[in-house]
Amino acid sequence: MSISLKKGQKVDLTKTLPGLNKISIGLGWDPLKSGFFSNNIDCDASAVLLNETGKLLENANLVYFGNKKSPCRSVVHSGDNLTGVGDGDDEQIHVDLASVPNDVHRIAFIVNIYKSEERKQHFGNVKNAYIRAFDPSKKLDNELIRYDLTNDYSNMTAIVLGELYRHNGEWKFSATGEGTVDTNIKQLVGRIYS
Repeated sequence: MSISLKKGQKVDLTKTLPGLNKISIGLGWDPLKSGFFSNNIDCDASAVLLNETGKLLENANLVYFGNKKSPCRSVVHSGDNLTGVGDGDDEQIHVDLASVPNDVHRIAFIVNIYKSEERKQHFGNVKNAYIRAFDPSKKLDNELIRYDLTNDYSNMTAIVLGELYRHNGEWKFSATGEGTVDTNIKQLVGRIYS
């Protein structure tokens, strides 16, 4: 049974589901279907592995379509969806919780619009954006949590949708929903987690 989250809500994952070792994060969005922007928005999902103080220790800990695996191989990106068209997840990021190194305390999931400045696009041109976590070991009824973005993110070019984080030896999920105009993921992480 899936839990529907609101912005700022947190939920225990491994404490309430003790056998959960792997989790998949699905991210989805649809372009608005009108005028110039129809089917022309390329959103990119990223996972950023951060230490206890919220710092990115090495560039390879930024997992996205251009770097599909973290150095520890615990976080893997499914690949790039260039349009957001179609049902279901547009991009997925798979996390092996048992293999995440001890110095990684937080994994932030970010969606940004590719070449947003050049194309003059923002999240006001996108609808139905969401993040969900599901158990990849189950075929049916595998969704654990879902956070549908309902806020207006017009003029924003990137959103920290949510994050997995360690708390007292367990993994939790937080529905973040933090929008920004940052176009560089490293700068975005530095600003939000400083």
